[in-house]
Amino acid sequence: MSGAGSPELDVDGRGLRVTIVAGSWHDEITNGLIAGATRRLESAGAEFSLVRVPGSFELPVVSKAALEAGADAVVALGVIIRGGTPHFEYVSSAATDGLTRVALDTGKPVGFGVLTLDDEQQGLDRAGLPGSKEDKGREAAEAAIATANLLRGLRA
Repeated sequence: MSGAGSPELDVDGRGLRVTIVAGSWHDEITNGLIAGATRRLESAGAEFSLVRVPGSFELPVVSKAALEAGADAVVALGVIIRGGTPHFEYVSSAATDGLTRVALDTGKPVGFGVLTLDDEQQGLDRAGLPGSKEDKGREAAEAAIATANLLRGLRA
């Protein structure tokens, strides 16, 4: 795990309205993701709000509603940890496929910050917490802003 190879992105969020849509499972990791996204959106100058949903399965429908209500982009954050049943695969696939569909159907970006993990430690390493190796909440916010700016430029 490292940020090696990370791209240089246009993360000027001025004039953008962004909604963070975050699941409610695994509070410590999820709250770290939210904090990272929030810090990045604030420093980029974006206007943003936060909506909490029950879990990662609900991220697509609420993300679509936020985009249809006027958000320029969504930052979708969730935590799915593998267990002993196929539930992990179903929820991971539904969240990933659903968020992809939302972006394509609305023509607006969804910053993907859904962590699919084998164990809790992997999430703690990626949550942007003190001692974390990565900040996937920040990265998802940067991707949302950069893609919104790219789309704005293409449509101008």
